[in-house]
Amino acid sequence: MRRQAVAGVAALVLAALAPLVAGGLTAGFAMLGGLLIGAALLLPPALARVLRWAEARAHGPLAQWFWADTRQQLPGLSLALMALMLALAANIGVSTMVGSFRATFAGWLDQRLAAEIYLDAGEADRAADIAAWLEPRVDAILPLASAPATIADRPGQVMAMADHATYRDAWPLLDAVPDVWDRLAAGDGVLINEQLFHRAGLGPGDGVTIDGDTLPVLGVYSDYGNPLAQAVLTHAAFVARYPDLPQTRFALRVASAEVPALVDALRDRFGLTADRMRDQTSLKALSQDIFEQTFAVTGALNLLTLGVAGVAIFTSLLTLADQRLPQLAPLWALGLTRARLARLELLRAGMLAALTAVLALPVGLVLAWMLLAVVNVEAFGWRLPMRLFPADWAGLALAAGLAAVLAAALPAWRLWRRPPAHLLGVFVHDR
Repeated sequence: MRRQAVAGVAALVLAALAPLVAGGLTAGFAMLGGLLIGAALLLPPALARVLRWAEARAHGPLAQWFWADTRQQLPGLSLALMALMLALAANIGVSTMVGSFRATFAGWLDQRLAAEIYLDAGEADRAADIAAWLEPRVDAILPLASAPATIADRPGQVMAMADHATYRDAWPLLDAVPDVWDRLAAGDGVLINEQLFHRAGLGPGDGVTIDGDTLPVLGVYSDYGNPLAQAVLTHAAFVARYPDLPQTRFALRVASAEVPALVDALRDRFGLTADRMRDQTSLKALSQDIFEQTFAVTGALNLLTLGVAGVAIFTSLLTLADQRLPQLAPLWALGLTRARLARLELLRAGMLAALTAVLALPVGLVLAWMLLAVVNVEAFGWRLPMRLFPADWAGLALAAGLAAVLAAALPAWRLWRRPPAHLLGVFVHDR
């Protein structure tokens, strides 16, 4: 067990050193592997120390025997408990990542989709007619436009942004120079997305090249899900740079109560179909549905990994059941009933699962941090804030305890129903 503990510490050290030796996703996955292997190897020594501590503070011979016997069983159950710990840590890590993404994504949608209606006229002449008709009927018409570009020697996209309170109040900036919106409106520079910030090492005050021209970076904004580098120009600067690009897309600011009537009027007057026009509520709902479908497999994987760990515990306990008769028969002979011995077996399984869940929690949180701060940044170019979900942890701990108790149920039932002659036979064989 000492050698196993040394190997576990060595794996954790290698995980910590991985970013210094390699870069990119290679370092991220090396960190994940080192963390999980090291934590799994350290679990049995850690449980042994906890059980030894509990045994030293136990009162009464039965309690002392319970802790000592649990520690004696640890080598036979260590592999199954390591599987349970890995399953719990992975579930905590992945569920924390998904929960953080869900909460952040919902807030980000509220910021990015601030306008009430988004439409695409399809043709420039038609767009001019629609804009002229909308002018007296809406609070603001915000033109939307984008063009492909080479940004910091990377394929990317340049977007146009009107100078309006919609963006000043809601656009999600991670970092910016003072008076960023006034300077952007004056055409003094550009905003860049977080992907470009991480991959090119650019930030506010630096210069970024766009199709050969160098412009100051005024701010960095979050842009979840976009794989490309992106820069934002004020609308006037965008039109000056791309004068021949047709302007066909708009975001409309209008009172929420007037949205249904305006949508119906646009559909009837200009023949705009559903794929050409979406209101804010339906667009957010569509985005969130896509998000939920993307991570729907997570719940199934959680159940699968816990089920595999439960099967491992069950097979281990079933294998140990007959081998444990020499330890249990003397207690039965001293007066403990078979029913009480069976209850102690169930208690032991639940207690070991609970201890494993407690030790798996910090491993799962470190795993979540690695996924959010290392792997996600290297793979996608953006970093999510880490949120904590204690209710999910409690649910996983209860599920782990239930799985362990169910795994111990059959061996405990067989002990309870075992004929006394079998227990007496232990002493015959010993003699």
